[in-house]
Amino acid sequence: MAEGSVKHIVVIGGGFAGLWAAMGAAKRLDEASDNADIAITLVNRDEWHAIRVRNYETNISDARLPLGPLLEQAGVELVIGEVTDIDTDQRVVTVSGAGDAGEKSRTLGWDRLVLAAGSALVRPDIPGLAEFGFSIDTWDDADRLNTHLQELADRVAGSSVLIVGAGMTGVELACEMPARLRGLGIEQPRVILADSSDQIGSSFGNEARPVITDALITLGVEALPSVNVTEIDRKGATLGDGSRIDAATIVWTAGVRPSGLAAMVPGEHAPDGRLRVDSCMRVAALDGVFAAGDIAAAPTEGGNETVMSCQHGRPMGRTAGYNAACDLIGNDMISLRFNPYVTCLDLGSFGALLTAGYDRRLVETGEAAKERKTTTNRINIYPPKPANRTSLMAAAAPVVEPKRSMP
Repeated sequence: MAEGSVKHIVVIGGGFAGLWAAMGAAKRLDEASDNADIAITLVNRDEWHAIRVRNYETNISDARLPLGPLLEQAGVELVIGEVTDIDTDQRVVTVSGAGDAGEKSRTLGWDRLVLAAGSALVRPDIPGLAEFGFSIDTWDDADRLNTHLQELADRVAGSSVLIVGAGMTGVELACEMPARLRGLGIEQPRVILADSSDQIGSSFGNEARPVITDALITLGVEALPSVNVTEIDRKGATLGDGSRIDAATIVWTAGVRPSGLAAMVPGEHAPDGRLRVDSCMRVAALDGVFAAGDIAAAPTEGGNETVMSCQHGRPMGRTAGYNAACDLIGNDMISLRFNPYVTCLDLGSFGALLTAGYDRRLVETGEAAKERKTTTNRINIYPPKPANRTSLMAAAAPVVEPKRSMP
């Protein structure tokens, strides 16, 4: 248990779910008549709230925000470091690299815990991937790729880019890449999008896949289905059939998995490793433990579960934080609520597409969908501006966001 008279809510993770879990807890404490003895701490590996879904874009200079000023407005303490252990019996987390200079680790006691540590790119043990491959999993990864592309352009060489993985990240990056390379002075760029599936864009459903195919053809992106990469070197990739693809730039976007912290917590896990939670974001059979965002799987409409998406992560975070505070002060908790599931896929200068539902029914394409995507990426998923206590507490309310108009 947390020491002393002050009770603690600890949130792990400063992404879409973690930031809004902290804000949701602060919102509930604001509403309470007596909250003087409750403190909120957010632990994150660095000082940034990353707008991760924008990492495929050419300019990501504003795709991360300092966490400190945001949390300070809400009275939330920020601890920077890596969580290395979670003890649900003793109710402590161990954080490395936290504290004063020279202190290697510290423990934080908690009375309520919200796990919102997100997800990470799957990086298989393929020879050469770690040494020669790139990714856009984090802001730093994406910035490293941008620096690499600029250096290649400066040498007027390396016009071929191989992107491995044709999920949402891979498709969006591939559609952005031709224009990005031309903007760097490479007049005839070669962009290849490869995937192990027998169809590029297979996860987007039968209605959306032809639109993706048209976009790739129009933008000059080569689509290579049924491809397995077995080795990567400085000059390209070797495939499972022994053939090669020559490319000075290989970007790995294939697969994502929840944070390894999920495995530290007992309870029911989904097949993909996420912690299963109820509609209040509680981890079953663990008193005082909540989970939200990519690390958690919550029930949704039609017997489905939440997906790894900021669309679900933000309301999950608000609900988890709000309920952690409710639970601590003895109030009834609320159930997760959000709009029906949609997917908006950026297709570069071709436009975008919008699908509705888990079966991904195509409802909109072209410039109208592109405008939706741009508004989402650059406005809707950011903290409010100006980010003061009043605006942050209003945004932290765990209610359904304004309903999106559908065509």
